[in-house]
Amino acid sequence: MHIPYLLPATIIQLKTFVTTTSLLPVAISAARKSGLFLKQSVGKVKNIQTKDGEERNLVSEIDRQSEEMIIGLIRKHYPDHAILAEEGGTGAAASEYVWVIDPLDGTTNFLHNIPMFCVTIGIECKGEIVAGVVYDPNLEELYTAERGSGAFLNGKRLHVSATSDLTQSLLVTGFPYDISTNPNRAIERFIGFLKSARGVRRLGSAALDLCWVAAGRFDGFWEVNLHPWDTAAGLLMVGEAGGTVTDFQGKPGSIYRKEILASNGIIHDSMANILAMSGMG
Repeated sequence: MHIPYLLPATIIQLKTFVTTTSLLPVAISAARKSGLFLKQSVGKVKNIQTKDGEERNLVSEIDRQSEEMIIGLIRKHYPDHAILAEEGGTGAAASEYVWVIDPLDGTTNFLHNIPMFCVTIGIECKGEIVAGVVYDPNLEELYTAERGSGAFLNGKRLHVSATSDLTQSLLVTGFPYDISTNPNRAIERFIGFLKSARGVRRLGSAALDLCWVAAGRFDGFWEVNLHPWDTAAGLLMVGEAGGTVTDFQGKPGSIYRKEILASNGIIHDSMANILAMSGMG
């Protein structure tokens, strides 16, 4: 059964009338510009720091410069829109529109010169993600989606896979920065899927994980302790490509939930069962 991907409603007075059609080109332009900057900056990082007291949670001046670039372009077109960004960029609070940004998803890959990272931008209106862009500058893959209009890769419509059996599925996941504490029995759940699926991959970018589910490359994805900027565009991609997004208990998926289960919809119940069984203890 297909479960809609919904977000909690937050209604604030709108200052500027815009349409999704006008928002998406700005997001695409910002993602392409910052993505090119990231690609040109590989191997040129001068300052690496940790965040939130986690040694695995890294940030560099490149993350911050990429974010400034994106915010600057958004401000040029929509100065009264709010912004929620990973590296602390904020904007006007009294707006129905919120741009949810990760200027470099896959920072650890980037810092190790692994070409698996991206820029991801989601646009929220009245608590609902209405448009999203994910740009992979290494493969030059641009993922775009508008609510109700489908998801696309470089202009070609996406659709999730048709895999119907979990034992034949290829899954993808990620580990939270505090994996050493094994939150939500993440290790046991990972082992559960290792035993149940054809294979499990770990790319290091939740945004790309979700886009690859939308593109049918992966059949399903799960992860815990993600942030809104990790999933804002990706969840929309999966939903618009015909997939299903929930939390581990089957509640409608939200960028504000700490559990995300995304799949082609066909194997969704099977994945939820594995999460339930391996999560007991």
